[in-house]
Amino acid sequence: MPFPKNIFSPHPKGDGDFSLGIKKILGFKPKNIQFYKKAFLHRSMNAKDADGNAMNYERLEFLGDSMLGTIISKHLYTAVPHGDEGYLTKMRSKIVSRKHLNQLGKDLELVKYLKSRIPQSHFGENIHGNVFEALVGAIYLDRGYNYCEKFITQRVVEPYVDIEQLEGKVISYKSLMIEWCQKKKKTFTYTVYEDTGNDENKHFAVKLSINGDVVAKARETSKKKAEEKASKRAFFALQNKMEPRP
Repeated sequence: MPFPKNIFSPHPKGDGDFSLGIKKILGFKPKNIQFYKKAFLHRSMNAKDADGNAMNYERLEFLGDSMLGTIISKHLYTAVPHGDEGYLTKMRSKIVSRKHLNQLGKDLELVKYLKSRIPQSHFGENIHGNVFEALVGAIYLDRGYNYCEKFITQRVVEPYVDIEQLEGKVISYKSLMIEWCQKKKKTFTYTVYEDTGNDENKHFAVKLSINGDVVAKARETSKKKAEEKASKRAFFALQNKMEPRP
């Protein structure tokens, strides 16, 4: 079904600039540029197709996430023949982590092509990774699996995937600290305490206690982020006591 043309015109970068920019990012010429325009359409535009269905990058993001996981899984299966299921799953999680995808989106400067009624300064970090996944979904619909695999190999695997380096990369310091505490039979608690900061945006202050002693504190814009930051600080404070990670 064709997309309503008025939804995409004028594009923030202009249709000509948009097509050239996308071609440069992809490394090949799109067959149907409309898929890519949809990949850069934010829900704040409230766009709908002829049947009244919402049009934005979110469904393409869902598709791209699946394609990315499949292609990275295939790469790891081939590249690491000795890896068991648990190892391969952990390595895939490191490669397609939200932090990593956000960095990919930043490196490609994808948000400058995003059509939105919300200023870029108001977006969170995840917008970069979300649009990257939507772009992967658009490639799959436009050109199929082989082109999708080629793009991910050139833009993700070759420049970013180093197996030996990834083996030592920590995904979650909180998970690492919890695992260590449980192994050593130590009690631990994450406690939110009063935040007296003067930041305009709400912050959460968290302290990590082990065996009743506070080992690290952190402040962040969410409880989850504060817990992760406190865990990272605790890890570096206690790493001499912790057994070397495999």
